[in-house]
Amino acid sequence: MGMVVTVEEVPEHGDRVVFVRKGGFGKEEVPQEEFDGEKLATLIWREKRRRIVYVGLGDGSVTADLLRKAAGTGVKLLRKLGGEEIHLDCTAYPEFAGFAAEGALLASYRFEDFRMPDARKKSALRTITVAVGKGRIDQYRREVERSEILAEAVNYVRQLGNQPANVVTPAVLADRALELAGECHLQCNAMGPKELEEGGFGGILAVGRGSENSPRLIVLEHRPTDAKPIVIVGKAVTFDSGGISIKPGEHMDEMKFDKMGGCAVLGILRAASRLGLSVPIVGVIASAENMPSARAYRPGDLIRSYGGKTIEVLNTDAEGRILLADAVGYAVERYAPRLLFDLATLTGACIVALGRHRAGVFTPDLGLRDQLWHLGELAGEPVWPLPLGEEFEDAIRSDVALVKNVSGTREGGGSVGAAFIRHWIGDTPWVHLDIAGPAWTNRELPYLEKGVTGFGVRLLTRYLLSLVAQEKNA
Repeated sequence: MGMVVTVEEVPEHGDRVVFVRKGGFGKEEVPQEEFDGEKLATLIWREKRRRIVYVGLGDGSVTADLLRKAAGTGVKLLRKLGGEEIHLDCTAYPEFAGFAAEGALLASYRFEDFRMPDARKKSALRTITVAVGKGRIDQYRREVERSEILAEAVNYVRQLGNQPANVVTPAVLADRALELAGECHLQCNAMGPKELEEGGFGGILAVGRGSENSPRLIVLEHRPTDAKPIVIVGKAVTFDSGGISIKPGEHMDEMKFDKMGGCAVLGILRAASRLGLSVPIVGVIASAENMPSARAYRPGDLIRSYGGKTIEVLNTDAEGRILLADAVGYAVERYAPRLLFDLATLTGACIVALGRHRAGVFTPDLGLRDQLWHLGELAGEPVWPLPLGEEFEDAIRSDVALVKNVSGTREGGGSVGAAFIRHWIGDTPWVHLDIAGPAWTNRELPYLEKGVTGFGVRLLTRYLLSLVAQEKNA
């Protein structure tokens, strides 16, 4: 049974999380130098049979993401203490009640599938209640319910993404997509090697050729109307050794996370269905395992991708863009989308440029770019614009094919990857999100544990929600 989330007027029982501005703490027994509401500072207070965790908000502006982080901080602490029923006291900040619920639910997730039973963290957390103040339940219930669906979709992606490569192969990912389709009333088609060969998906087949685990192209459809869909394409390399151009051994274990663009697509379709969004959405996931073997594709190979466009391979570790070429080319031809997003853990260059907290956003539509920037700040999944330009197109011109898959230098690597994908976009409105940095974390965050973050689910679902609202008001 899943977590129960409810909305009430005031906290009545159970443990509480209370949010405190700097200097606003009223317990005289505690000296201000011990707790004065500094941002995300905590204090445990015991009253009769319940515990109260005070979480500081600092003295700056109170934002959606600050409440999300503060709620996550309080829930994590109470879980460690064995809390069963937790109330989030949002009576002073009811407009942020949904974001607080989201942070609490994200903080409640743990990946413990492979821990021995005696090493699992004991917790009996069963309910989270959001208190919004008298007469406000109906006003804020919908926001809390929406945030619950979003957080559950993110946790679904985290649970799938944290699984190792010996558990989740391309075939298993396809099976999970089929299961999701059954649960959420989606249409699903998963193409295996035979269908990929017949369909001319030379890029996906080349990348997956070196592995015993055959590749898949997975298509999920949420089609409430016959209008042109939004298409979201995801890269899902279930393990990326680099292939013949093998990666260094350090941190190679993290390459089980190279599937996170594709996993995020599953989460977005899950959320869209459960929210009942009226906009048609198609998810396309290109999945393969990139391994070195006698059958693996090689530097110097020439590949004919979907639609006949040719690629010169200079580095087999730049495999994600080759997968996306097939998936994007197919999506553009098959669905003529009104807008196409692609999500991929594509380049280490994006991490060098932006760090691990932000994704790079590439699009010729500057208005859409700015909208995604604002939505990212609201969703707690921030993005930052990086350039497209002719210089990056020139860097991947090939003497023997349409394009080569790397430029041969370390300059502008994120933009070079985007320029490569753009060859399969044509005139379709398009956004490329390079999520290599924030797709997983190596340190505890206020509402996330180490491992997969589910980045992209909240950002793009909130974009879809804004699109539905815009069309409703048009």
